Amino acid sequence: MSIHPENRLRRDIGSFGAAFLVLNGLIGAGIFALPGKVAVNAGLLSPWLFLVVGALFLSVVLVFAELASYYEETGGPVLYATEAFGPLAGFGTGWLLFLSRTTAFAANATVMASYLGSLFDVLAGELPRMVIIATVIIGLTWANVLGVRDGVRAMGVFTLLKAAPLVILVLLGFQHVSGSTLLPSASLLVEDLGSTTLLMIYAFVGFETVGVTAGETSQPRRTLPKVLVATVLTIGILYFLIVLVFVSVIEPADYANATLVDVGRSLAGTTGAFVITFAAVFSIGGNLAGSMLAAPRLGYSLAENRQLPVWFAHVHPRYATPDRCIMVMGVLALGLALSGSFVKLAVASSVARLLSYIICIASLPSIRRNASESVRQSAYRLKGGYLIPCMGLVICFWLLMQSKAESWLAVSILLVIGFVFYAFERRFGLTERS
Repeated sequence: MSIHPENRLRRDIGSFGAAFLVLNGLIGAGIFALPGKVAVNAGLLSPWLFLVVGALFLSVVLVFAELASYYEETGGPVLYATEAFGPLAGFGTGWLLFLSRTTAFAANATVMASYLGSLFDVLAGELPRMVIIATVIIGLTWANVLGVRDGVRAMGVFTLLKAAPLVILVLLGFQHVSGSTLLPSASLLVEDLGSTTLLMIYAFVGFETVGVTAGETSQPRRTLPKVLVATVLTIGILYFLIVLVFVSVIEPADYANATLVDVGRSLAGTTGAFVITFAAVFSIGGNLAGSMLAAPRLGYSLAENRQLPVWFAHVHPRYATPDRCIMVMGVLALGLALSGSFVKLAVASSVARLLSYIICIASLPSIRRNASESVRQSAYRLKGGYLIPCMGLVICFWLLMQSKAESWLAVSILLVIGFVFYAFERRFGLTERS
């Protein structure tokens, strides 16, 4: 299969757009609820635990930064796995990530409806909830069909509206931070370290989104690695400051049930609670916008590489966007969000994502070896040989060991379904084109 020259995606994503993708992929609903859950087990060590986990997980991010520096095409993890291990591995990786992003998109849409319902009583019923979900999903779907610039603009608005209240919360709460809170004398032991770390890692996944849109990014081989590392580092520091304010403002007895909304209420009364709740809504909105921009490109990349029917590789003749993949994701997410049947898939999505990380990290040696001399010289090459990739693999495997059997079962079923589609396309699709 070949894509016609006129059906090419436009490189309308610059450095800021790429940074918005990483930021919105990472900051969703998690940071508004995670601090209390982590603090129950880690107490005053929570801020430092966030920082340590983020630093360790940076080994995975750095591998993706190098991988991104070898490619200018759309697909990200799909391309990495395909080049190293063949089309079957590439399809499996892309399929897992597409399902993971779509189910998470559906889940976050319902959470946004719940937050809006808590803000306004008129939006609290079942019918308003369905209307909110439909409006958000259809609106983001249409905005992304109209053009990648509109999708990036939507992310920019959401980024400002969710980041500004978080920064204000840190600035207001810093007056409550004491020396004993910043450098606690508490024991370095953390209760249930495995599950606590697995919970925290959810705040750091989603960065891989940026590699998927390389085909629409200006100078992606130079832009993406720098943006990826810089944005993840910035977000890790922001997480540290947010959790530091949380443990400084909230009493230990209230950790279990407290969220950042409670921190806002403690700092600025009802207005503070309202502002943070509003920030949560836009945080989820930004995450949704990033998912809708990136995930359809996975389907497009799979179709472009003859791993899904060519129908999915269609690019809108006027807007130069993968319109059919965008609409398919929108319809699927809408159905999942309204039916609620996506819950178990959303739980399994974390396992799917970690599996895709492992495949991508393992692909690095082959990609390094096969890159042309000119590409190799300009690549974002990691220092220390394979030390950092090995650290990333160990972390991913250790996290997978913390997962439950039901998640593995769900992922296995989804993989089988995906491979049936793949086999059908390879057998009959190629026959029709030959």
